[in-house]
Amino acid sequence: MATYEFTVSVRTQYLPDQSDPDRTNFVFTYSITIKNTGTVAAQLISRHWVITDANNHVEEVRGLGVVGHQPLLQPGEHFEYTSGTALQTQQGSMVGEYFCVAEDGHQFEVKIPEFVLSLPRTLH
Repeated sequence: MATYEFTVSVRTQYLPDQSDPDRTNFVFTYSITIKNTGTVAAQLISRHWVITDANNHVEEVRGLGVVGHQPLLQPGEHFEYTSGTALQTQQGSMVGEYFCVAEDGHQFEVKIPEFVLSLPRTLH
């Protein structure tokens, strides 16, 4: 029986050298690993992010692929990429989903669990 499943893991980092706290600009990177844990090859087609800062300012981002790629992953294969975002507060969060199409035409979404963006000294 065919299964359609990607797993997502995330690592985040604050970039003090690219941030300007005096102008309320805090820059973060997030490194994502996407692994095809299903039984059918599938391609990541698009992404949707909801980015929320500590003031509850919400920004939605939609687009094709990730960092210019639409990776086709065979079962067991993974794809890693790093991207970034800027917040107006020292903390925030991101959550989203990837839209994927399997080689047999089946379409599915992969939920990206919410993760926190935070200056190292502000997370309790």
